[in-house]
Amino acid sequence: MDLSIDYGNLMHRAMRSLIQNVLNDVAANGLPGEHHFFITFDTMHPDVEIADWLSDRYPGEMTVVMQHWFDNLNVTDEGFAVTLNFGDSPEPLYIPYDSIKTFVDPSVEFGLRFESQDDDEDDLEDTDLDLPDDVDLLPVTQASSADRATDSDAPKTKADVVSLDSFRKT
Repeated sequence: MDLSIDYGNLMHRAMRSLIQNVLNDVAANGLPGEHHFFITFDTMHPDVEIADWLSDRYPGEMTVVMQHWFDNLNVTDEGFAVTLNFGDSPEPLYIPYDSIKTFVDPSVEFGLRFESQDDDEDDLEDTDLDLPDDVDLLPVTQASSADRATDSDAPKTKADVVSLDSFRKT
């Protein structure tokens, strides 16, 4: 029996659920106001479905923008399908939530970043997204069970509560 709470996995599931809820609302009602999304995903994820020419052009990751024109948005529990326009060529995509690396809505300065255990801490600074300066990504890492402390590994201490506002750029 695991003696620790897997906060990393819980947070990832909650963040993916948030994306699913947002996309469900957009599918039902359209994008409100100035909202738009930059979604970066792993093109090599086994469940990603994109045209071969897109996979060839973006062999590791790809950022798509959902803003002025998109069609056939279909949201499921595992991911979403959408048709986007690439140089006047509509292309259907299927993006599983597990393949998403970042989800950003710059209109309200909201961003999520999913990290795996093997990502370097420096990757946060080296992101290739062309985002406005006032958009911050919220890093969340997923710890493996070997990395989590158990009752016998760590001394009991009081927990510190940290406001996320303290990490915002001013």
